[in-house]
Amino acid sequence: MERQIVIHQPQYVEIGAGSAAKAADWAAEFKKILILTSKSVAELVPKLGLNPSVEIYANITAEPEDHVLHAALEVAKRYQPDAIIGLGGGSVMDIAKLVSVMWAGQQQLEDIVGPNKVLNRFSKLALIPTTAGTGSEAGIRALVTNSETNAKMAVESPFMCADLAILDPELTLSVPPALTAVTGIDAMAHCVEAFTNIRAHSVIDGYARMGFGAVGRYLGRAVKDGTDKDARTGMMMASYYGGICLGPVNTAAGHALAYPLGAKLKLPHGLANALIFPHVLGFNQPVCPDKTDEVLTALGKARATDSQTAFEQASQFCHSLGIDMKLSSYGAQTGQLRSFAEEAYGIRRLMDNNPRDMSIEDIEQIYQAAF
Repeated sequence: MERQIVIHQPQYVEIGAGSAAKAADWAAEFKKILILTSKSVAELVPKLGLNPSVEIYANITAEPEDHVLHAALEVAKRYQPDAIIGLGGGSVMDIAKLVSVMWAGQQQLEDIVGPNKVLNRFSKLALIPTTAGTGSEAGIRALVTNSETNAKMAVESPFMCADLAILDPELTLSVPPALTAVTGIDAMAHCVEAFTNIRAHSVIDGYARMGFGAVGRYLGRAVKDGTDKDARTGMMMASYYGGICLGPVNTAAGHALAYPLGAKLKLPHGLANALIFPHVLGFNQPVCPDKTDEVLTALGKARATDSQTAFEQASQFCHSLGIDMKLSSYGAQTGQLRSFAEEAYGIRRLMDNNPRDMSIEDIEQIYQAAF
């Protein structure tokens, strides 16, 4: 409680089935609106109820590299929007955040990587998630991949806090079971890694508990029946709570180990986190047994007396969602694991948050166990 923290949240948050239409009320005062989205969810734009004259750019890709950002910036520079709406998953919302603070300024991406380097924002910003995983709509961070090094570049700034976030479960009803499962694990990982973090704070612990508690109650239901609106709403809230956790505390070793898998194997971020989550939870169990037990209990699993039991219980939860948990199933080769470990070890902004120190050898052993 003694550590000072700041929690940034959107100015307005609309929650509930059909709330996507509230975007029209918010947008009524703006003349030029740019919607950034992806091809897979562009068909959802009509649910926002906006004037048909809005500009739509639907070429944002999953796990976007810097050239995707640059292409979106060129669109914004030509259109000069009063407001930007990011409609999609975390990748779309992250690009929307970055475009909103870059399109009319002189700062380049390399100038703003890191915390609090953004100087201004040039458009109002609304973020509308169509998956329940990243929680990007809740926070002030954005990630984009360096196309030369494959490294994730993180930008953090209060200027990227949304004016409006809309959590409408109806936008997630068509998400297939496999994607529902891995994005849900991503939401849980945000909460759990903040909860067991050396920088943990009791206020953020509250959000984390609500987040992984909702995952335990609703993720299995959402995977089993995608039309279950209560479950979809619960998962959108879990994702939002996880996004809040990222600001004052952030993630730790789990995400650090997941990033090389996404970059080198081109795995979706949620899947990479799912493959790693049980291993890191088990590794950390000896130094945070009580919090580990809270997580396992929330997931409907028994308490753990040691690392192996914690790993097994968490793995069972992921398996129950239909996730193939073998790294070898996704194109990984044993000869790559050492380089993965070295790369993950070097992500100190996350590794230094972990409650238990990890050596390169420890990380390599986790990859081998996951293989």
